[in-house]
Amino acid sequence: MKSVLILANGEAWQQAAIAALRQAIEADGGAIAESASIADIFCPLTLDLPESAQSDQAVFQACRDLDGLRDRVQKLGYEIGSGSHWLPIVHTAKGTLYGEVVTAAGDGYQQPLHLSDRLRQPLYALGQILMRELAAPPAVYLLQFGIAENDVVFDRLWPFPAAPAVASIGVQLPNLYECHWRCLSGRAIVDLAIAGTAAFRLG
Repeated sequence: MKSVLILANGEAWQQAAIAALRQAIEADGGAIAESASIADIFCPLTLDLPESAQSDQAVFQACRDLDGLRDRVQKLGYEIGSGSHWLPIVHTAKGTLYGEVVTAAGDGYQQPLHLSDRLRQPLYALGQILMRELAAPPAVYLLQFGIAENDVVFDRLWPFPAAPAVASIGVQLPNLYECHWRCLSGRAIVDLAIAGTAAFRLG
């Protein structure tokens, strides 16, 4: 039985995220750990990792270095700026899947936001490049972006299913937190499907 330590910092959205993770972990026969000393797997929901989570430090450090990562992406020919859309990148040990885009909606988030192929293709290409160049371990990532003059504008990369991913609960099958758990535990993900549309509001 795997013991999983969920690393969080008390933000409101993390309550729903932790509940979704707990459901997925316990359905697989795992358990939530109360301390790092007994954890088999670390499951971060924050950029601030403890020293004990060394295996993920490199990619988290790259994602924390916002200016550095933006410089790298700009050299690839992408524009840089603020964005209120998120492309879920479900990066498994056997390959990468892309979820439907999440977008800001009022004081919450909504999935899906449908994009044209003209916007999807450069997003997918950038996702692949980032996974490769950062030597990203299996996990769910959110590529935050904007759209300016019909072109993709890169904002940042989140190395875990951050607040916008809550919009996938009850909408995407499996939701992004179940996907995150499957990535961390080495379980297969065959496909991602949309069951409906819902908005999550922070409360």
